[in-house]
Amino acid sequence: MSRTLGEWLAYQERTHPRDIELGLERVRAVWQAMGAPRPAPIVITVGGTNGKGSTVALLEGMLRAAGYRTGCYTSPHLLRYNERIRIDGVDVADDALVASFERIEAARGDIPQTYFEFGTLAALDLMARASLDVAILEVGLGGRLDAVNIVDADVAVVTTVDLDHQDWLGSDRDSIGREKAGIARAGRPVVVGELAPPQGLLDALRGIGADIVRSGETFWSRHDSVGAASAAIPRQRASSPRAPIAAEAAPTLWRWEHRDGTVLELPLPALAAPVQLANAATAIAAIHALGTRLDVPPDAMRSALSAVHVPGRLQRIAERPLTLVDVGHNPQAARALAAWLAEQPAHGRVFAVYGALADKDVAGVVKAMASGIDRWFLAGLERDTPRGLPAATLAFTLAEVLPDAAASAYPSVAEAWAAARAAAADDDTVLLFGSFFVASAALTHCRV
Repeated sequence: MSRTLGEWLAYQERTHPRDIELGLERVRAVWQAMGAPRPAPIVITVGGTNGKGSTVALLEGMLRAAGYRTGCYTSPHLLRYNERIRIDGVDVADDALVASFERIEAARGDIPQTYFEFGTLAALDLMARASLDVAILEVGLGGRLDAVNIVDADVAVVTTVDLDHQDWLGSDRDSIGREKAGIARAGRPVVVGELAPPQGLLDALRGIGADIVRSGETFWSRHDSVGAASAAIPRQRASSPRAPIAAEAAPTLWRWEHRDGTVLELPLPALAAPVQLANAATAIAAIHALGTRLDVPPDAMRSALSAVHVPGRLQRIAERPLTLVDVGHNPQAARALAAWLAEQPAHGRVFAVYGALADKDVAGVVKAMASGIDRWFLAGLERDTPRGLPAATLAFTLAEVLPDAAASAYPSVAEAWAAARAAAADDDTVLLFGSFFVASAALTHCRV
């Protein structure tokens, strides 16, 4: 009798003794036993510490607006495993995943596969059967030894490099950058989306022989008045509600420029946060790097920029009090989140519902968010995953970093969120962040 999707996923968690086992030998062997299916004629891989999911979504939106049939592979998921694989903008169905897992099981013999490797093979298998034009594959962890790297990409993207997953990738940006460089290929373009990437990344890319396309050197995003507009909206700190501060109207257009003379005038991304402009510029650079192999007119880019939203990225789920969900879980993501908060018209207090996993830099996240949070509601995640931190552990770290911070601890996201709602006035802001598990809990509650 065939397993259900839920049974398959539970089975996959038991077929390998470790949740993460980097290396390509095992997954490549199974892929080759399946015929080494290439997911599409054109493949784009997207790696980096932060910004991967948004860049994938922007690429997908632009390509689909131009009439291309796309496949996307991302991880982790928020609500349903099916979110990880999209074919032409639609999450794959349970029966398609089950059929693919059965093919993988038949091919693997006694070769163990991790949960992530099963999912990667399913993505490649299902995309290869879908007559796609372009496949966009998000790299799960690092790059060089990530399962996605069994596929030779036509263009690779490295969005940002910062400290995360140090146990696997190294303790500094140079080491992590060298791991992420592994998705590049000799003689093929690799887009570096960060203005100040670590030297380790650049050295490794040159060693590979990739054609490096750099933000700030090969292409630029011009939005000169952003800083002035942001400066006109100072964030005030107080413990009581207040009316919004009037601010100058922010410009709605930006320019993407390439050293070959290409100039595009485009609308700002619908995705919130200043960092999304860099993600949009990086996505356009990846398309541009493919030259005549893709024809994506400016109107398709404009349409996608105005329409693309990604769940869990500064997603509004309630208005009074304003309630936002963000998956940011490392210091770099927290700095971007804090920058966005600082640019908002000041009104009321900001209450943070924060949960984290054991391998995350909680102190770094707290330090990055310190100036933007009035009160912390700490949520334990140990019920959600073995990697989840108890609220008491978060409280201990918070007290070390911010001894005077107002904080309270709760066993779950739901209980922390309920306490934050009870404490918030209508014009306050409740921000749920720190992990995909926090975002998933919040979005699941909204659907109930």
